[in-house]
Order: sequence, then structure tokens, then C-alpha cells
Amino acid sequence: MLSQEFSEMTFPREWDDDERMAVLFSAFKQNRDVNPLDWDSKMKFWTPLILDVAKQKGVVWVTLNELKETFRRKGSIPLGLGTVLESMIRQGALRCESDFVTSVESGWISWGLDLLLVKPLKWTFSTMMGSSGVQPEDSFVVKQLIKEKADEVYHLFQDSSLSTHPVVPFSELQSLCNTTCQDEKTFKLAMLQLQAEKRAAVLDYKGEKIVKFTRTPKAKVASLNDVDIGVYQLMKSEKLLSERMELLSKEAERCKEEARCHVKNGKQKLALRSLRAKKRAEKQIDGFHLKLDTIQAILDRIYSAQTDTTVTDAYQAGLDALKLAMKDVTVEKTENLMDQIQEMCDTQEDINRTLASLGTELSGDTDMDELEQELDYILENAEMQPVDLPEVPIKPLPSEPLPALPDLPESLLELPCDSTKEKNKYALEEGYHG
Repeated sequence: MLSQEFSEMTFPREWDDDERMAVLFSAFKQNRDVNPLDWDSKMKFWTPLILDVAKQKGVVWVTLNELKETFRRKGSIPLGLGTVLESMIRQGALRCESDFVTSVESGWISWGLDLLLVKPLKWTFSTMMGSSGVQPEDSFVVKQLIKEKADEVYHLFQDSSLSTHPVVPFSELQSLCNTTCQDEKTFKLAMLQLQAEKRAAVLDYKGEKIVKFTRTPKAKVASLNDVDIGVYQLMKSEKLLSERMELLSKEAERCKEEARCHVKNGKQKLALRSLRAKKRAEKQIDGFHLKLDTIQAILDRIYSAQTDTTVTDAYQAGLDALKLAMKDVTVEKTENLMDQIQEMCDTQEDINRTLASLGTELSGDTDMDELEQELDYILENAEMQPVDLPEVPIKPLPSEPLPALPDLPESLLELPCDSTKEKNKYALEEGYHG
């Protein structure tokens, strides 16, 4: 249930502000237009808080009565929760539980759910004279939470050893989900959501419910057929034989211990009787072993056949996709395309040869032999022409370094570029006199 001690719940910071909570606990105006700011402020506070409280409890449904008790503060309860629930229903965050149950074609009426789940509810979203259209005991499914819980149940099953079988007993699945679903109602609502999403199918067979899941989250489950029912019967027989074998093993061990006690006490006849009982138990165990091996072999063949069917379907789907992809591709079309490509390549080669011959024709007025002879003549003359080099100095070089050139006066620096000869002359004269 949603009701819980205050100390165990987590509430917003405003919860400790008496003045603020007095405003939030007050009733809504009959019309939002009277005070839109106050109306929107209350909606903004209570809507996410209702979702958060349900999530903290691990349930996927809420009722007005449960919410009032959950939010009871210092003896007071919020007066506008019914209006908040109506708003959440209009927005699609909540859904009437009876509508949710009856919308799934599953025959869940026979599942022993509370009558509140299937009782037709007639109420209106509008409010008249300040009264809420939501009845205190009406139960509403939280859309966001029911999807999250359904995902948890599905992945929990897929990660368990039960997923190795194509079908699973409903009772075993419920035991597996005890840690995820806080109560039976939450579990059944989550299973309803999985059925609505076509990820699970449920069949009531001879008073026992069987569940079948999809192998992948995005696939749609097929209805349970005769093969699934046969597998379920074999699984049930396998479980029954295993339980019987365990009991017989314990019985054989007990008879063995009794025989030992009788031997110690000198009661040979009683010891022989106990040993005969032990032998009968062991003989039954051997017979059950053979039956169990046969059942397991049949199940293995069925699972293998189902796997082969899945692989064959995958092959067929791949073949269909390949045919679709190559429906416009033929050998003749491919050969024709290759011929066209070769023809275009030949045409390109012809064009290149034509352009090359055109360049030769344009330069045909010039005799290439004559040009080559003229080039050879120029090269020979260049090799024979002497190079005018300066004479090699005979006198030894001075031992002292030459004096540095004097700095030019500023008047010469301002001369234009064509006065370079005058600058050089002045520098040489100064160097000579120096």
C-alpha cells in the first residue's frame, strides 16, 4: 500500500515550511481563472510528488484515500488531491484501473483480481460545486511507472534460468518477481502491460496459468499453441519426477539407516525388511531416471526444432531481402553495362590520340633537326669562348688588417640613389688620406 510512516518517506524541502504547506494543503478554487498563479503552483508541487511517492513505494497505482494518508501532516490532509488526480488523468499520466484492465484482451477477470479492477466506473473529469469526480477508493494506474515495472519484470525473466524454456508457469514467474513487485496487484498489472505491448502472452490451461515471452524486446509474442502446451506438460512431468526421485532418495537413505539400527539391535528380520524397502525405492528411482531422461530428450528435440525453425526463418528473411535488393540486377544488364564502360574508355583513348596528333600538326612548320643542330652549335661555342678572369696577385698580402672605411657624412646619406658613384668616390678618398 501507499500509506507509510512519514519518517520513511522523502518529501520536498517545502514540507518543513508550515506557512507554505498551509497554502498547498488548501483546496483549489472552483475555476483556475480565479487565481491562476495559486492553481499552477499547487499543481506543480503535487503532481511530481504523487509520482515520486508511488515510485518510492515500488507500486504502479494510486488511490485518493491512500494519498491522503500518505500526505497526512500534523493531523491535516491535503484538500485538493482529487483535483490534482483529475488533472493528471486529463494529461494522460494516470489511467482508471478498470479501463486499463479491460482494454487488454486476456481474460484476466478469472485471475482472481479485486473487483475494483473490473467494476465499471462512471465519473466525469469536470468538477461541480467544488466536489471532486474522483471517488476515494478509485484506483488509478500510473502510466510512467507501469511501463518501467513491466520492463523490470521482462528483463528479470530474460536474465533468469526460466528463460531457457519457451513457456513458464505463472506462479514461478511471480515468485521470481517478488523482489521487484511489492505486491501481487503490482505484478499482475505489470504483466497486463507486457500483454498490451505484445511482449508476453498468458493462457489459462486447466486452472493453471502459463506465460510466454518474446525472445527480443522489440519482437511481438505469438499466441500460445499446442506445442507450447505440450512443452508445459512435459516440464510439469519433469518437475514431478524430480520431486518424486528426491523423496525416494530420502526414503532409501532412511531405510538404510533403519537396517543398520536393526542389525545393531540383533533384529535381523526387521533389518531385511528395511533393506527390501530400500531396494524397492532404488528400483523406482531407476525407473524414474529412465522416464526423466526420455522427457529431457524430447524437450531437447523440441527446443532444437524451434531453434532450427528460427534459423530457417532468418535464412528465408535474408533470401527475401537479397532478392529484393537484386530484383533489378541481371546478367544481361551487367554485361551491357560493362560493354558501355569499355566503349567509353575506347572513345576516351581516341580523343587523347586525336589531341596529341593535333599538337604535332600545329608545330609541323618548324624543322626539329635544324633546331637541334643550332642548339649543338651554341653549346660548342660556349665551351670554346675564354673566360676573362683577373690576374693572380704576386705581392704578399699585408700583415696588418686594412683600415676600416670612414663613416659617410649625413649630407651624403641624404643623396638620391643615383649619387652612388659620388659616395664611393668620397669613401675612397678618405680611406687613401687616412
